[in-house]
Amino acid sequence: MFESIDRPRPPRRRSFLLILAVIVAALFVCRTAFSYYVDALWFGSLGYSDVFWKKQGIQCVVFTAFAAATFLVLYGTFLALKRAHATELRNSQTILIRGQVVRLPVERVMRLVALGVSLALALGTGAGMMAEWSSLVLYWHAPQAMGGVVDPIFGKPLSFYLFTLPAWQLVAGWLMTLAVVACVIAAVFILIIRALDGAHGIYTPLPWRGFSIAFAFLLLTIALRVYLGRFEQLLDDHTIFAGATYTDAHVWIPGMLAIFVALVLGAGIAAVNAVSARRVRWLVASVLPAAACYLIFQIYGWYVSSFIVKPNELVREQPYIARNIEWTRQAYGLGSVLQREFPAETTVEAADAANNQATLQNIRLWDWRALQDTLRQIQEIRTYYDFPDIDIDRYEIDGTMRQVMLATRELNVEKLPESSRNWINEKLIYTHGYGITMNPVNGFTSEGLPTLMLSNMPVQSTVSGLNVTRPEVYFGELTNTDVYVNTRQQEFNYPQGQTNSLTSYQGKGGIVLGGLLRRLIIAFDRGDLAKLPFSDDVSRDSRLLMRRNVRERVSALAPFLTLEPDPYIVLGDDGRLSWIMDGFTISDSYPYSSHYRLDSNLINYMRNSVKVVVDAYDGTTTFYVFDSEDPIIAAWRSVFPSLFKDASQMPPDLRKHVRYPELLLNLQATVYGLYHMTDPGVFYNREDLWTIAGETGRDASGAQTTQPLEPNFVLMKLPGENGMEFVEILPFTPANRNNLIGWIAGRSDGPHYGTTVVYDFPKTRLIDGPQQIEARIDQNAQLS
Repeated sequence: MFESIDRPRPPRRRSFLLILAVIVAALFVCRTAFSYYVDALWFGSLGYSDVFWKKQGIQCVVFTAFAAATFLVLYGTFLALKRAHATELRNSQTILIRGQVVRLPVERVMRLVALGVSLALALGTGAGMMAEWSSLVLYWHAPQAMGGVVDPIFGKPLSFYLFTLPAWQLVAGWLMTLAVVACVIAAVFILIIRALDGAHGIYTPLPWRGFSIAFAFLLLTIALRVYLGRFEQLLDDHTIFAGATYTDAHVWIPGMLAIFVALVLGAGIAAVNAVSARRVRWLVASVLPAAACYLIFQIYGWYVSSFIVKPNELVREQPYIARNIEWTRQAYGLGSVLQREFPAETTVEAADAANNQATLQNIRLWDWRALQDTLRQIQEIRTYYDFPDIDIDRYEIDGTMRQVMLATRELNVEKLPESSRNWINEKLIYTHGYGITMNPVNGFTSEGLPTLMLSNMPVQSTVSGLNVTRPEVYFGELTNTDVYVNTRQQEFNYPQGQTNSLTSYQGKGGIVLGGLLRRLIIAFDRGDLAKLPFSDDVSRDSRLLMRRNVRERVSALAPFLTLEPDPYIVLGDDGRLSWIMDGFTISDSYPYSSHYRLDSNLINYMRNSVKVVVDAYDGTTTFYVFDSEDPIIAAWRSVFPSLFKDASQMPPDLRKHVRYPELLLNLQATVYGLYHMTDPGVFYNREDLWTIAGETGRDASGAQTTQPLEPNFVLMKLPGENGMEFVEILPFTPANRNNLIGWIAGRSDGPHYGTTVVYDFPKTRLIDGPQQIEARIDQNAQLS
């Protein structure tokens, strides 16, 4: 009875773990494959199939090339070392580990470990390089014509810094990783050979040949990094300015070239050591030339900085400061900014009011926060509607251009009653928001409410020629969930007395669900596997609307663009609603330009190159290029030619609503606060530093604090101009003071679109700034 206990049994636990691992791997592969398949359908539904497949092709090539190269180099290094020591490894079944002789099939274990490590590092490296595919593809598609602009030290064109240098930095980092790992492999072989000798009680000279070759490779990769580092000197930020300094230009740039030569010489010494002496002292000798050069130039650099530059810093650094000023202004689009004197009179003459009636009639009295709160009280109608934002724009009303405020009534499923939170309601019925509100910026009713030109559900208009013909909002700022449309279940449209108005989606946007297999794949990918395949409301003609949040939608199509945080709604002449969003190209590799923080990025170049239009009903997404001179967007157009259209192809009824981006003006104002000083001496001493004017606000805890003003859109006649314009303005104050010193305006209309103008206030007298005006209001009991 007990003998059966000792009989061999199948390793059930091992089999179970193996089966579990296979199942997990299969699920992972299926999920990944299904995700790519649904993505391909989504891109195809928007007419951008070629964009999807080209991007995947590029990423696949990058991954395969670098993963294969990494594996071949690392495993090839192991095989070469193994072959060189085949005799020792083949006859060794014991090894000395921590003083103990251990029986071990050394060659087999080493081969398995090397294979596993090489494969893991190859896959990791391939994935890492694939994530940086944009740098490599931009290098390949970099435009050649850059206006003849070259840097003043190396004579390299801008394309070298924007495209070539980032790609070579990436490749140099990859080569450095390979070299370090190759050195580790060679060092491990040295340790293993010593351990084998110890187990057999013999002594043989250590195998330095393989390590010498790997070390020579490492020195060459360091040399490449040092060589590229010469150009990186033009990208560095310093205390006073950015770019190469006097010491960099006269010491470190030539010094790094000398170190580069010394490293190449050292690599040659290490390579010679591999085929001749094979001694460790020659490896030490290989680094001495570079170390000596580095030490010499460190001392020389300290001498130049301490005894030549610092006693006459302004004189020595003046040409380099001038370059930083010029190139920073160019990098942030401030090179052609107009600068005008503004008298800033504090008295208002009757003639001034008569000449600026249109401006006075469009002075904004409604604060967007107050308007948002008011609309939520009087226009949300039901609790599940929300107005996430207030947009400011201009429209022609009764033949006159008026500045208005618009709000989109979006459906927020998070606000549905808990009893209504089910799959059918959230996915099939409550699918869209409805309509917009519009009011003049200075219109009030007798009750203090906004004078609404567009309001209610269905949308009612009080202005002839201003109508919403397609009010349903399937794509917006709060539409963060998937929905299924064109189903047998009618959708909720808007409340109508005691009943609800129902509708069905009539657009062509979205992914057609098709047959059972496609439906199963979509359900698996979108997390609806328990509901979608079994729903009687869904047919083969039903459609999936995914990525309905306009920012997420645009980011998925063009992840290489930086987007304006706040898209704005536009009512077209045909009554359709569209979202317009600004897209930017950025870089951190513009020579002699200072870096500034933009969200999580540290950049020194920015262009508003693209306007993106998303139809609020069917999700059609179109990219229009507004800055054809931007080299970065030119490169992306070369990569994805079908993704972009010229600005001239934008419909006129949308074109007249483009505006100067808030994100860009904010950054430009910050940069201009320092870089309006074009004289190197004034810049060096920071004699006229400006900041964006502040206002009194509240922080997250409710405490009173000073915060920078946000850009303000106004419809006005600029001083010295003849007609009304829609402009975005920001005022300046001197650093650490509250009086106004000037203001910057970004222009949005006609031939002036995209240009900026700065109005300087007289420096002979003080003009009250926003905080000073706030203080005066607070001191007046009637006003406060």
